[in-house]
Amino acid sequence: MISKLRTSEIVGGGYDEFWKNKSRYRVLKGGKASKKSATTALNFIYRLMKYPKSNLLVVRKVMNTHRDSTFAQLSWAQTRLGVEHLWSNTVSPMEMCFLPTGQKILFRGFDDVLKLASATVSSGSLNFVWIEEAFEIEREADFDKLDLSVPRGRTPEGLFKQTTLTFNPWSASHWLKKRFFDTPSPEVSTFSTNYKCNEFLDSTDIAVFRRLKETNRRKYEVAALGNWGISEGLVFENWQVGVPDIPESEGYMWKDFFGLDYGYTNDPTAFIAFKVNPQRRQIYIYDEFYKKRMLNRDIANEIIRRGYRKERIRADCAEPKSNDDLRRMGVQRIYPSQKGKDSILHGIAEISEYKIFVNPACENTVYELSNYVYEEKPTQTGQIMPADRNNHLMDAMRYAFCDVKFFKPQKSEEYIRAPYKSEIFGSDFK
Repeated sequence: MISKLRTSEIVGGGYDEFWKNKSRYRVLKGGKASKKSATTALNFIYRLMKYPKSNLLVVRKVMNTHRDSTFAQLSWAQTRLGVEHLWSNTVSPMEMCFLPTGQKILFRGFDDVLKLASATVSSGSLNFVWIEEAFEIEREADFDKLDLSVPRGRTPEGLFKQTTLTFNPWSASHWLKKRFFDTPSPEVSTFSTNYKCNEFLDSTDIAVFRRLKETNRRKYEVAALGNWGISEGLVFENWQVGVPDIPESEGYMWKDFFGLDYGYTNDPTAFIAFKVNPQRRQIYIYDEFYKKRMLNRDIANEIIRRGYRKERIRADCAEPKSNDDLRRMGVQRIYPSQKGKDSILHGIAEISEYKIFVNPACENTVYELSNYVYEEKPTQTGQIMPADRNNHLMDAMRYAFCDVKFFKPQKSEEYIRAPYKSEIFGSDFK
């Protein structure tokens, strides 16, 4: 048994009410470095050991994102609490077992509905649910399906049912705000935290947030303070996290496009892959990479590794040497972006006519869409321009989008014969 004193020393302050809460829904929004995920992981390891018949289901939008997030956090929590020798953790299948009692922690994703709905345990009750990065769940109806399935049944005496949701509040238009924060309910307890309650940060960590407060107040409000994202001033508003519904018969209406914006020391290199349906006016962003200090060799290797070697890629025309380097390294269909007077505003205007869907795995794209805003003051010519920040993937998307006008969907015999999810259509719609 972990002593109360030792737990408080390990967990720190700022989460006392959250830690003890037994409401049916425990909903926590917070900024970066607010220790919300770490505290939640510690809390669940502690709870399962405290309640011998309890079990936990951990859910994310995409199953394969657990390993480097929730699975790693819960493993860390076991070590942090000094009880790792009492747990057996496996990745195939991905689960954790408390050895003295056989209690389980199961991991599931919304991308496999059958496995999600059929999650069961052989001993005790599956009474706890943790939905990490709940902002990724784009439809309230998807949450309701899970909520009706798990936790289920009667709980043994002394236990209680609880679903915990943790997330960064990127957009105030998300259903989470209306469902849990705007509509009071005795079944719901909401919490908001930020980096100020994290006593484990050092002076250099805190300095980062202080600089952010001075340089980008909007980003500071969300990323640091955990306040709801403000929609006013966003460059792109008609977007959501999720995958569009694509009937099998409409595969020919979609085409892939690829964009690349170079960076190095201060800015990341940003690559984006998306499909466009010009008839339905829809964009589906399904892949990205986003990293600083990438050499051209690194960029070429990453493009090739992801299977885009033969694709047409629009890259920043201000980097002709880099474009030539990538061609020599095997990425031969690199074409310069088209720039000119008002090209930024013109590109934004064209993209704004489309509904944008973003694969939840594209976290950097979601971040930029949530923070790419217009400047508050006009230029000397009276134009209101987008701020030159949080725009690397947005620029890459704009470069690639210039080719959309040349795409005229036609139902060829090739598409008529091709099965759904064939190589012609692409394997990213799953």
